[in-house]
Amino acid sequence: MSDIHTETEQGHCCGSAHCHTQEESSSNNIYLPAIISFALLIIGLVLDYYKVPFFKDYIRLIWFLGAYIPVGLPVLKASWSSIKAGEFFTEFFLMSIATLGAFALGEYPEGVTVMLFYTIGELFQDAAVTKARGNIKALLDVRPKEAFVYRDSKYISVNPEQVGIGERIQVRVGEKIPLDGILLSNNASLNTAALTGESKPDRMAKGDHVYAGSINLEGVIEVEVTKIFKDSSIARILELVQNATARKSKTELFIRKFAKVYTPIVVYLAIGITVLPYFFVSDYVFGDWLYRALIFLVISCPCALVISIPLGYFGGLGAASKHGILFKGASFLDTISKVNAVVMDKTGTLTQGVFQIKTIKTFQIEEHEFMSYVMAMETKSTHPIAKAILDYKIEHVQEAVDVKEIAGQGLSGTVNGTPVLVGNAKLMHAHNIQIPSETQDIVETVVFVAINVQFSGYIVIADALKEDAKDAITKLHEAGIRDIVMLSGDKESITQQVASELNIKTAKGGLLPEDKLNEVENMKQNPKYKVAFVGDGINDAPVLATSDVGIAMGGLGSDVAIETADVIIQTDQPSKIAQAIKIGRSTRAIVWQNIVLAFGIKIVVLILGAGGLATMWEAVFADVGVALLAILNAVRLQHMHWD
Repeated sequence: MSDIHTETEQGHCCGSAHCHTQEESSSNNIYLPAIISFALLIIGLVLDYYKVPFFKDYIRLIWFLGAYIPVGLPVLKASWSSIKAGEFFTEFFLMSIATLGAFALGEYPEGVTVMLFYTIGELFQDAAVTKARGNIKALLDVRPKEAFVYRDSKYISVNPEQVGIGERIQVRVGEKIPLDGILLSNNASLNTAALTGESKPDRMAKGDHVYAGSINLEGVIEVEVTKIFKDSSIARILELVQNATARKSKTELFIRKFAKVYTPIVVYLAIGITVLPYFFVSDYVFGDWLYRALIFLVISCPCALVISIPLGYFGGLGAASKHGILFKGASFLDTISKVNAVVMDKTGTLTQGVFQIKTIKTFQIEEHEFMSYVMAMETKSTHPIAKAILDYKIEHVQEAVDVKEIAGQGLSGTVNGTPVLVGNAKLMHAHNIQIPSETQDIVETVVFVAINVQFSGYIVIADALKEDAKDAITKLHEAGIRDIVMLSGDKESITQQVASELNIKTAKGGLLPEDKLNEVENMKQNPKYKVAFVGDGINDAPVLATSDVGIAMGGLGSDVAIETADVIIQTDQPSKIAQAIKIGRSTRAIVWQNIVLAFGIKIVVLILGAGGLATMWEAVFADVGVALLAILNAVRLQHMHWD
């Protein structure tokens, strides 16, 4: 097929002489020429069948020309335009020569039928491509058209592009948040399905980041804008998905180059089929051999290949987006299908990346009272551990005074006139306070507490696993990924404990970003490995860029993830990694099924056509029929499940 067809994914042409936009495709007008042609063809065939006396010679020719022109003229025009542009050997040229040749031989119905079927096939192709593109765009093109911004003591409606950073906007129930920002209201319930693919509402609290494209489900909320419209998450993601269709896979690039060589070859072969038998066949009849050559040309059009391959990748990209997985291009769908080793960061990838209270153990004091002393102290600290402790629910927090932060040890102060120490083992030893021997085997962070110079208990703080972390590793094993490695900057003991919980056999802790980079580079030197690295997209940016496929978790909030990674898991769920690999494999499988289908049938019918054993009807099936079969196969991706 010509390069006009291969421009499909870039939106320049929908793959036929009937170039039209997505909006025009929804109009019935594009089907009118085919309907007129079909009606005239049927009437002509009936008149032929009953041998109506007046229906012969010039009247018959004019009738079938009338049936041919509605569908043939656009193709003839496209062929002429291509020739003027220097693209001589195009699909339009092949179809024009084949059908006009049929008319020259007096095979009027066959000429009309070939062009009509070709046009119908192109309309199906257009519809399939438009649907695939529409599916991708509809998933993400939820950019709001207006924003209610607070100016001059009132809220006014403006275009989101006119709102600046720091301005306050109001979002009513059922409306989309127009820009990224920080929630000023006490709480909010948001539908983020357009961003993450998850339909379950997200509960947000004051100070949380909210993203453009989310739908407000409850009450009127206020948001302080943190990014201008073009930098909002939804705008960047939409641009990313649209650009993804332009990054071609190796398979697509090969087929495109192949079509440029293939088309002139079949034209010269058709000329050879017409002329060469004159020198070798005793009963040579020019018309018979020309008819075979025309059949050969019709069969040779590689429509199925050049339209169904990009359509297959469209389907894969759309299906992935629907599941909250963004591929930056078709090339990464190809690459991820070959991945056999997955290297994962721990913090923020398999764990939630935030400290949480895991255990509270008290001695001779009630937990509630114990925590009231600890929280009184921690309100004076900005340490991440303090934040985890302050998440503990308590009605009244006491006031701490004279609080001092001792570097590398913890806090000392007074609560209700009682001296309190909150910190690590060093702090306890410095004040000659004994700690239980049972705590020596705890690998997580332990906060020791002494009240009134007496050891009163301890709190175990840990980075909790994500809900689907175990499921993620199980699914990777089920997908045939045997080499799963976890790398972490956390201490070795914690890393090994998490690895044990998740059934990961290879894990290394205490690593700096450059150490992780070296580990992945060492794996890549082994030719048996195709390595995917999964990280949070910030500290792990160098490794994401170096690996064969870089996968970023939770790309919505991370600019670095958008820039560096090849694949972005919008839902922040590690279980989506296996799903991404399966989608890549399914896409690649369908693309190769189409290649084998198209080549197999065409080669058989080409041989039959050259030998005079195939008619124009078999040629039509080999061209349009195979293209339609390949399209239907590619569209299957839109309805597959990869749970």
